[in-house]
Amino acid sequence: MARLKEYYYKEVVPALMEKFQYKNVMEVPKLEKVVINMGVGDAKDNPRFLEGAVNDLSVITGQKPVVTQAKKSVSNFKLREGMKIGAKVTLRGDRMYEFVDKLLNVALPRVRDFRGVSERSFDGRGNYSLGIREQLIFPEIDYDKVEKVRGMDIAFVTTAKTDEESREFLRLLGMPFAK
Repeated sequence: MARLKEYYYKEVVPALMEKFQYKNVMEVPKLEKVVINMGVGDAKDNPRFLEGAVNDLSVITGQKPVVTQAKKSVSNFKLREGMKIGAKVTLRGDRMYEFVDKLLNVALPRVRDFRGVSERSFDGRGNYSLGIREQLIFPEIDYDKVEKVRGMDIAFVTTAKTDEESREFLRLLGMPFAK
């Protein structure tokens, strides 16, 4: 079982129960899923770029990504409906907790000039989104085998009702919010 999951039940749940005066343990916010999305706009010209993104995501998450397609045609971007333009992975359960643990304790501290993540990226319903500029911060990625540096979006979907509950929950999990 993931170290972060144990920490959640031993430390985070009691702290949140006390702070928000929950009457039942089931009211305490928890992570539902983590969605990692990597958009590859260059894939319309060169399909090899999409393969690289899929390989990077599968190495980082330990799960096979789903290739995403364009929903609409956009002539300015030379994009047709149905073209393959990205990859995404939805993590749940132990894999999700392992990924979040690795992200918070290994990957984010490797970001250059890191001062913390923004506190403004909540959606109003208790979910948090985070953008990363390069996949090289993950230790599994071999720098020599990377064709192109790509960023990714990471969405933390929680059961929290408000942004305040979600912010406190993620802070207790170890999310390094900017001061």
